[in-house]
Amino acid sequence: MDIATIAGIIAGTIIVAVAIFMGGNVATFLNLPSVLIVVGGGLAATVIRFPLANVFQALKLGGKVAFTHKKTDTKELIDKIADLAEIVRREGPLGLEGIEIDDEFLKKGTQFVADGYDVDFIRGAMEKERDLNLERLDEGQRIYKAIGDAAPAFGMIGTLVGLVQMLSTMDDPSTIGPAMAVALLTTLYGAVIANLIALPLADKLGNKMTIEEVNQTLAIDGILQLQAGKNPAVIREMLVAYLPEKARALAMEPEAAAA
Repeated sequence: MDIATIAGIIAGTIIVAVAIFMGGNVATFLNLPSVLIVVGGGLAATVIRFPLANVFQALKLGGKVAFTHKKTDTKELIDKIADLAEIVRREGPLGLEGIEIDDEFLKKGTQFVADGYDVDFIRGAMEKERDLNLERLDEGQRIYKAIGDAAPAFGMIGTLVGLVQMLSTMDDPSTIGPAMAVALLTTLYGAVIANLIALPLADKLGNKMTIEEVNQTLAIDGILQLQAGKNPAVIREMLVAYLPEKARALAMEPEAAAA
């Protein structure tokens, strides 16, 4: 579970709620037509730009990444591949059968090696799965960005609608203040949805895509080296290139200790 996302959304919601409570009547900030304009209009605009099924898939993916995402540590992935290489060196590819691996992508590649598939098949299958996964994350990011763009825009549309309604009742000065408050609520709703939910989740999906691209490309390289029967030390030395320069020496410590 991603605690940072949950904490951020809760903290942002509390800050806005406290500001509303301190400002007076909470009911003033609740308006169903404003919600319909912002939420309904924003989703409608997004559906126009993307297929409906893809929008629902992206909404689900964003929630999954935001709230249940488990980050894969690159160094731990390298260590795991080096351990698998040691097993292959001692027992051969069949020794990989039944090995417990948390990362599903690496697990699938390991099973390919254990089943004796050739290098071209393994590379093709794993690269295809990686590319499709990145494509889904990219589309999810674009859909959340579209929602983040549409929500404030429809907030402004709702404000204009409210202003028109307000101007149509200028003969009664007592309605001007409440009508102006309602008109501005759509802008508030649009800004909150965009800046507290949609755009942060779009960035979250973008970060996830970057991490997945590095880790899954690393896994592909490691699996191909396993299939080729390379020495664990050689595999580790090749894969540490995926780490930041300062972390590379730490990743090579197991090999130094073994020597």
